[in-house]
Amino acid sequence: MNRRDSLKALGLTAISSAVLLDACKPGAEKEQASGMDSTKQPGRQDFEIERDKRLQETKFFNEHEITTIGILADIIIPKDDKSGSATDAKVPEFIEFIVKDIPTYQTPMRGGLRWLDLQSLQRFDKTFADASPEQRINIVDDIAYPNKIKPGMLQGAGFFNLMRDLTASGFFTSEMGVKDLGYAGNKPNRWEGVPADVLKQYGLEDMV
Repeated sequence: MNRRDSLKALGLTAISSAVLLDACKPGAEKEQASGMDSTKQPGRQDFEIERDKRLQETKFFNEHEITTIGILADIIIPKDDKSGSATDAKVPEFIEFIVKDIPTYQTPMRGGLRWLDLQSLQRFDKTFADASPEQRINIVDDIAYPNKIKPGMLQGAGFFNLMRDLTASGFFTSEMGVKDLGYAGNKPNRWEGVPADVLKQYGLEDMV
């Protein structure tokens, strides 16, 4: 199953527009992840540069949490023959920045990670990060499909939906993700005049 099939199977028919808009605000993690210096970006005001600097100097997730985020992100967008995985596109770093930039994500994300570990400890006596790939999928299968969520899994499903949106937003706003989509952007054209068949249609072929 390739990346696009995996996303379709997980119910990701569209990237959350709200998350994308937040993710693309000036100073989003894509600058930090690509090594760009925000102080050299045109159109940035001093207060924006200072704010982003403060956010980048602080940490919200601990090492265990960021490891778990990376594992789950790679389950959502694994590496395939076209491009790398979510962690290759620095999605965990993106999510780290976003939860500092948008504090309302902090409690749902941290609570969801703890829920994930609690489920794994109850089922396998180990955290999600320490579980085997098969054991991780056993948990993910219970929360990834909106039409099949059991009542006791609603909290986990809400967390997984948020993780899926953040992962997709982080990946598809990265250089790797844009290339994966095949988006070329605007390119200059070469004007070669009115096509010959059009000129002939209007009896203007002799004007060339």
